[in-house]
Amino acid sequence: MRCSLGYRWWAGGPGAGSRHAVAEPLIIAVLGAESTGKTRLAHALAEQLAERTGLRCTWVPEYLRQWCDEHARTPRRDEQAAIARRQTALIDAAASRHDVVVCDTTALMTAVYSHTVFGDTALDAMALQAQSRCSLTLVTALDLPWEADGLQRDGPQVREPVDDRLRALLAAAALPWSLVAGLGPARVQAALSACTPLLGPAAAAVADPGKGLFTRLSASTSSDAGWRIDCERCSDPGCEHLSLLAARSMRALS
Repeated sequence: MRCSLGYRWWAGGPGAGSRHAVAEPLIIAVLGAESTGKTRLAHALAEQLAERTGLRCTWVPEYLRQWCDEHARTPRRDEQAAIARRQTALIDAAASRHDVVVCDTTALMTAVYSHTVFGDTALDAMALQAQSRCSLTLVTALDLPWEADGLQRDGPQVREPVDDRLRALLAAAALPWSLVAGLGPARVQAALSACTPLLGPAAAAVADPGKGLFTRLSASTSSDAGWRIDCERCSDPGCEHLSLLAARSMRALS
């Protein structure tokens, strides 16, 4: 399974009216393992899209963080479903009032952690159904160092299993997604580039169309011929897992 590029056509069109509104809200999900910059990226992406397009943009924070702060602990297994439903409800509420909603995680991450921590897959179907309504799914790469941050952080050892589970669920449900990597502004620009095809007439203000998602998808397809080294997890020669594996091999040899 290739690291898929997620997209959905802009709901408006040349005759859809002002660029300050779209025919249906765009929901952009920012998913990934802990300490991969999801919150910072979601906030920055919403700000940049609002500034560059004039669309009504907002971001929805991770509800789990609020829950842990309020309860001074992490949730039990039987509390996971309510957290997932609340995250989805917050996203739906934001989508009813905005043109673009950037989500700092969705219920799918709750399902991933339910499996990782409790071995529970009961939330998978509900979470994937909610995820299918997203216009674009961005998965944050594991190229940032792990940092402690609140009760909900489990440790660097869970990042790869969580990343694996997330990608496996998206692949099994045939939900396309786009990888976002890079440091600082480069990470935000990668996300903006992935958003470009969704924005119709407003896209020119976001990124160079020549570097947009469809162009990169075409380039990826045209370069498939010939010998290459693939990622062992997703068959993508450009996947960040290759650099992680290379670094691990170097440490093993030292």
